[in-house]
Amino acid sequence: MRDILASLQEWMDGGDDFAIGTVVGTWGSAPRQPGASMAVRADAEVVGSVSGGCVEGAVYEECREAIETGQPRLRRYGVSDDDAFAVGLTCGGILDVFVQPATAERRAAIGHVAEAVGERRAVCVATVVSGPGTGRHVVVTPDDVIGDLGDDRLTRAVADDSRGLLARGISTTIDLGANGERRRDDLTVFVESFAPPPRLIVFGAIDFASAVARIGKFLGYHVVVCDARPVFATATRFPEADEIVVEWPHRYLERAGVDASTSLCVLTHDPKFDVPLLVAALETPAAYIGAMGSRRTHEDRLGRLREAGVAPEALARLRSPIGLDLGARTPEETAVSIAAELIANAWGGTGRPLTTTTAPIHSPATT
Repeated sequence: MRDILASLQEWMDGGDDFAIGTVVGTWGSAPRQPGASMAVRADAEVVGSVSGGCVEGAVYEECREAIETGQPRLRRYGVSDDDAFAVGLTCGGILDVFVQPATAERRAAIGHVAEAVGERRAVCVATVVSGPGTGRHVVVTPDDVIGDLGDDRLTRAVADDSRGLLARGISTTIDLGANGERRRDDLTVFVESFAPPPRLIVFGAIDFASAVARIGKFLGYHVVVCDARPVFATATRFPEADEIVVEWPHRYLERAGVDASTSLCVLTHDPKFDVPLLVAALETPAAYIGAMGSRRTHEDRLGRLREAGVAPEALARLRSPIGLDLGARTPEETAVSIAAELIANAWGGTGRPLTTTTAPIHSPATT
């Protein structure tokens, strides 16, 4: 739902009626992940997507009906259904989509989420999607619970499980008893997590960095551009960046609070900047550390890092030369190459053409 929050906020401000269809479960080669949402306004305007086009028509009709009746419903679309091809899900996957009207309670939950996302605070919404109390929900943060599910024990159990999922940024369903009992399936609760977006820190305010910042923002990263030279690190040159830091890269990195969701792209291409920066970077738990340069530059850089005392196992984490082999030439093409490696690293992709592979196209994350 994150990608349609701005539209939902606008609709709520205008007092419009609408309903939301959200993917709450997937099996097989499903085109969208849990949390993908599509909303339909009473005047038939649509935002978002739940399947990349496969079942949008069917979900649209369900949303229209939910607006009229005020009733939520859980629907399954997939090849196991007799009408699978009628709704268009021919890719071999199965989707569970929960459709809910925008009640006053749901609007309040959306407001809480929008506020938290705007302030980069972690929040999740836990909604009963089947069983007793379908449609009821609670908003859960690391230190608070807003709302209740009609039973204190159930609310506590859902809040506990939700916080665990939120800490890992996972959106999925959990099955519980009506009073929160484990190992029962009286009801199913979908937990939609809104963890702060992962950071992409780009070092070196060069033309390649501008292209990487643009594509990083497009992919949903919180983009930071850092360079010690104030004449180059400007908002005019990097309008897509969320933050621009004028500071020596390694000094900024020491205070940046790098975590396991942070990706680092070192584009400085200058030993006085990138060697101390990479020494510090390889000591962090960053998800990805890439450095630009030719193969000769890479070999020279490795020698300097070894001299600085960087261990072989740490050097093995370094993606250099940065990016996948796409034959890139321009800054924009190089940015696509880097983005492709970021995606492959995040989801365990091989980087090979799909025509040469046999594994499921939409496989679970491995990192």
